[in-house]
Amino acid sequence: MSLGPMEIILILAVIVLLFGAGKLPRLMGDVAEGIKAFKKGMKDESSDKNKSDPV
Repeated sequence: MSLGPMEIILILAVIVLLFGAGKLPRLMGDVAEGIKAFKKGMKDESSDKNKSDPV
């Protein structure tokens, strides 16, 4: 089961109705910051693990 173009448009319309067009850029910025922090944390964790594991 995949999403077609009409389903994606419907989902985007619901998001705009829920959050309003003015809040969407701020919301997306917050999501992007969260993703960046998560990736940085994963990268830091893997580098810390590699440093502590003698090979």
